[in-house]
Amino acid sequence: MQPFKSLLISSTLTPWLLLILSSLCFEAIALYYQYVLGFQPCVVCIQVRILLVVCLLVSLAGLCWRQHAAARIAALLTLLISYIALIERSWELLGTERGFIMGSCSFDLGLPNWLAVDQWLPFLFKVQTTCGYTPEIAFGFSMAEVLLALFVLFAAFILCLLLLDIKTAAHSLGKE
Repeated sequence: MQPFKSLLISSTLTPWLLLILSSLCFEAIALYYQYVLGFQPCVVCIQVRILLVVCLLVSLAGLCWRQHAAARIAALLTLLISYIALIERSWELLGTERGFIMGSCSFDLGLPNWLAVDQWLPFLFKVQTTCGYTPEIAFGFSMAEVLLALFVLFAAFILCLLLLDIKTAAHSLGKE
């Protein structure tokens, strides 16, 4: 029971390392599908990659400042917002794939000129195709379906961490 308990205490290394490693794994899998299996990324896929880099950076900051309650709560709140955005992007991808969301999927990331990540790191952030479908990952599930499910799980995990941190902080303030 002790390892599970440390997973839900955000002042420990475990949750931050899990969040960092998961972001790195998501990015590595995306690059594997692109460069090894030949599936070119669409604009929504690249937006997911950008959000995952944000999650990676925020998780690294959370790891560094995990002993400071305010910094932990700020990092967890930022991660929760990022994962909600990832859920929305995955839903958009799934809807486009299944045909229940009709929209324009262009090659424009929608970022300001001063944030030209597609020009700075084209191997990671360059849009190469229009939206349409995502490859099958396993057992008949598409990448969009798997990402949606995983992002919901991670958002729930982060919400639990955040609520426990807020409860602990409130309890600490009550003792003073």
